[in-house]
Amino acid sequence: MKTSEPPTSRYRWVICALLFAATTINYIDRQILSLLKPMLDDVFGWSSTQFGAINSAFQASYALSLLFFGWFVDRYGTKIGYTLSIGLWSLAAMGHALVNSISGFFGARIALGIGEGGNFPAAIKATAQWFPRNERAFATSLLNSGANAGAMIAPAIVPAVALSLGWHWPFLIAGLAGFVWVAIWWPLFSDPAESRRVSVGELTLIQQDGEPDGEMASISWKCILCHREAWSFIISKLLTDPVWWFFLIWLPDFFKKTRGLDIKSSWTLLVSIYSIITVLSIAGGWITGHLASRGWSITRARKSGMLLFAICALPIATVTWVGDWTAVLLIGLAGAAHQAWSATLFTTVSDMFPKPAIAKLIGVGGMAGSIGGMIFPLITGIVLDSCKNGYSMIFGYCSLAYLLAFALNNLLAPSYKPIELGK
Repeated sequence: MKTSEPPTSRYRWVICALLFAATTINYIDRQILSLLKPMLDDVFGWSSTQFGAINSAFQASYALSLLFFGWFVDRYGTKIGYTLSIGLWSLAAMGHALVNSISGFFGARIALGIGEGGNFPAAIKATAQWFPRNERAFATSLLNSGANAGAMIAPAIVPAVALSLGWHWPFLIAGLAGFVWVAIWWPLFSDPAESRRVSVGELTLIQQDGEPDGEMASISWKCILCHREAWSFIISKLLTDPVWWFFLIWLPDFFKKTRGLDIKSSWTLLVSIYSIITVLSIAGGWITGHLASRGWSITRARKSGMLLFAICALPIATVTWVGDWTAVLLIGLAGAAHQAWSATLFTTVSDMFPKPAIAKLIGVGGMAGSIGGMIFPLITGIVLDSCKNGYSMIFGYCSLAYLLAFALNNLLAPSYKPIELGK
C-alpha cells in the first residue's frame, strides 16, 4: 500500500518533465547540422541538392527505426526502449565530430536516425501510462514542446560554441547531454503501479479510465492496421511532418539565401521563432483538454482544435513577401500550429487504441511522417537549385498541408472512440 505518500502527489509531472528534457535534447541534436550549414558550406562545398540528400538519408533511417522501436517499446517496455534509443542517438551525435567529408555526414546522419526512432514511440506510450485521458493532450503538448525548446536553445548556443571552439564541439556536447539524461531516467521511471513515489490518490487518478496497461501484451500489426482509424493518424503524419522538418532543416538557409543573413545575424530571428512556437503550442495543447473538461466530447474537442491549428498555418504562404520580423511572426504562428496539431494528433492514438498498441502505431505513423520528411528535403533542394522563387513554392505547400490532412483524418476517423482490438 502507498499510504505514506499524500493523495495529492504529482509525480506524473516529473515524468512529463523527463520526457520534455529528452525531446529537447533530441531536437538540439537534429538541428545542429542545419545551424552549422552556413559554416560547413565553406568547408565541404555541398550544393542544396547534396545537403537535402544528406537530410533525406537521415529521414530514411529514422523511418525504419520508428518501425523497429514501435515494436521494441511495446515488447520490452518504455524504460528499456527509451534508454536504448537515447544511448544510440547520443553516440551517433558525437560521431558527427569525427567525420571530414560529405559521405561521412551521410553515415553520421543515418546513425543518428537509427537512434532517434525511439523517442516518440516511448514518450507517447509513457504519457498513456502515466496520465488519464483528459490530461493527455496537455501532457503531450508539454513533452512535444521540448522540440520547440530544443529548436530555440540550439541557435542560441550552437553558433557561439562552434565559432569559439570549432564546429565539432556542438555535436560532442549534445551527445554527452544524452548520456546524462539516461543516468537520471533509469532510476526515476517505472510503471506507475510499481512506483514508490506515487500516492494512492494519484494512482487512482491515473487509472480512472480503466484502460489495460499490458506492457508486454502482443497485438499484431495486422490487427492495428486493419482499422481505418489507424490510417487517419498515419496519413496525417505523412502530410504534415515534412513541414516541421522543413523548418528545422532549411530556416537558416532561408534567411541567408533570401535576406542575406548569415547565422551570426539570423540567430536572434530563429530564437524568436521558436520562442513563439513554444508558448503558443503549449496553449494549443491545453485548448482541447480544456474543451473536454467543459463537457465537450473528446471527438468534438480534438477536431475543433485541429481545424483551428490548420487554419493558423495558412498565412505562412505569404512569408516570402514580408519583412524579417513579420516573417518571424508568420513562421512562429505556423510552427506553433504544427506543434499543437502534432500533440493533438498523437493524443488521438491513445484516445482510440489500447495502451499495448500505442507504440506500434506511433512507430508506423512516425515512419510515414519520416518518409514524407525523406522526400521533402530532396524536392526542396531540387526546387531551390532550379527555381528563383523556390521558397515561395515550398511555403505554399506548408500552408495547405494541414487542411488537407484534417479533411482526410476526418474522413477516416469520424469519431475518436475507443477501439476494441483482438490479438
